Amino acid sequence: MENRIGLIAGNGRFPILFAQEAKKIGVEVVAIAIKEETSNGLSGFVKKIYWLGAGELGKLFQILVQEKLSSVVMAGQVKHKSLFDENIKLDNGMKQLLNGVKDKKTDSIIGAIADRLTEAGIKLLDSTTFLTDYMPDKGVLTQKSLDEKTAGDIEFGRQIAKSIAGLDIGQTVVVKDKVVLAVESIEGTDEAIKRGARYGKDGIVVVKVSKPDQDMRFDVPIIGPETIKLLKKLKASCISIEAKKTLIMDKEETIQLANEAGIGIVAS
Repeated sequence: MENRIGLIAGNGRFPILFAQEAKKIGVEVVAIAIKEETSNGLSGFVKKIYWLGAGELGKLFQILVQEKLSSVVMAGQVKHKSLFDENIKLDNGMKQLLNGVKDKKTDSIIGAIADRLTEAGIKLLDSTTFLTDYMPDKGVLTQKSLDEKTAGDIEFGRQIAKSIAGLDIGQTVVVKDKVVLAVESIEGTDEAIKRGARYGKDGIVVVKVSKPDQDMRFDVPIIGPETIKLLKKLKASCISIEAKKTLIMDKEETIQLANEAGIGIVAS
């Protein structure tokens, strides 16, 4: 592994966690942060940080070349809808990229950026680099046991979630009593969970999966403390994630919060 790496940072705790873990093993991180998405807190964990708009693809590549970075990681989501917000200015590079993709699905857009990186001689590494300890094995991770009813909802939900994930619609569904209450779309996971809770009320089960051919370089499923806080507020019963393909941010805190709230976390 090189001792210097680029980080294309989106929102949430993911970029910070990556930078923290890289720093522990002596890897220098140069971050390219998205003004509309990235936490200001990232600057305290990286050697250098650049800020640019979500639509400034040309500037992104200028920075990578200027810094002579040969390897980069994408960590943290950039909301799909940001690229279609009329307030976001797209440079010519981003306009050309969007016009050139076969569709506007997340995988198509990020995959096109990954291809551009490869063409520029820059290797895009797995976003889980340095983070394998945060990807749990199969099993119940919390004190709350898995009853037959919840297990049935999880299995039902997994089939639906895998189907929508394969179509690149979303990676999360909300179910209860084997009824689909919400399917994640462009609004993101949290809003899908809230929508499901409006219909299901107490005791909903959230099922989050990876895509059938998950590219671990980007768009890896993630949960963390904020996920559990939302589930507690909505009086959810359980969240199921996919073992070895889902990152748990601040793992110990996340599991502790779930235990305190009586919420199950199951890695299937």
